[in-house]
Order: sequence, then structure tokens, then C-alpha cells
Amino acid sequence: MKPRPPQLISARRLKQRIKALGKKISRDYRRRDLVLIGVLKGSFVFLADLVRSLSVPVALDFVQVSSYGASTASSGVIKIKKDVDLPLVGKDVLIVEDIVDYGYTLDYLRRFLKNKKPRSVKICALLDKPSRRKVRVPLAYKGFTVPDKFIIGYGLDYNEKLRALPYIGTL
Repeated sequence: MKPRPPQLISARRLKQRIKALGKKISRDYRRRDLVLIGVLKGSFVFLADLVRSLSVPVALDFVQVSSYGASTASSGVIKIKKDVDLPLVGKDVLIVEDIVDYGYTLDYLRRFLKNKKPRSVKICALLDKPSRRKVRVPLAYKGFTVPDKFIIGYGLDYNEKLRALPYIGTL
């Protein structure tokens, strides 16, 4: 049996922080027309737990964006592999992302979604890695700041492996 990768953030801490984020988002978007847009594939576990922590109605949609491939470093070339299906005109959009690293992907995605004429576009990221930031990305909601290591688990992968870890670990 292979050893499990080292734990950086426990499942318990993840649950507590996501609950707190859900309360804040629910307060901020009370009586608003909120659409959560999950960034596939990495955000799906976080998004599922976040949605269950909200006390406001939301619509859900997904985008799939590529910038990593099978590498541990972003190529800087952003591709939309799956666009949103819901109309966003006049809606409040909250992009839900697993991790902000260089910032290229979220900067591109934020501008891309703003072209769909929503009322607002904000970002909720579970993990922030500011030490690698190349592009300034405004995070309205943030779970944890993480060190400059390759992060896996809780939806984040390395070459499509290790997504199912119930905690955040390092490669």
C-alpha cells in the first residue's frame, strides 16, 4: 500500500472554513439572483460542500478551463473547454475555484464572464497561493492561503489522480 501524501489542511478544518464561507456568502447575497459557476474539474468537491452550506437559493453552472494539462505548472495559455449554459444577464455571478496560483485562469475567466453582461462577477477560491501570483485577481471569498507547493486532494489532482483525498495535501 502506498503512503498517503502529507496533510496540509485537515478534512475537519476544511468543513469548518467552508461553513463560515457559506454563512458570509448567504449574508452577502440575501435577496439576490445568485449563480454559482464551478470551475471544472478541481472545484467540484468544494462547490458541492459550499452549496450545502448556503442558506440562499442559487442556480448552478460549470465552466471547464484548461491551462495545466498533465504538468504541475500553468502553461499560461487559457482555453475554454466548456462554456456556461445559463444566461447570466443581470445575475450576480460567483465563480467557485479550487485554487488561485498564477492568476491567469481566473483573470481570463472573470473577463470572459463579464462579457455575458451579469450584474456582478466575484470570485470564491478555496485556496490562495499568492507567492506565485503573476496577475492580480480580486478574491471576494477565500478559504486558506497555502505555500508554494503542488497541492492535491479534495478535488485537486495531479494528472487526474489524488482528487478523492478528503483533505488538502502536498505532492
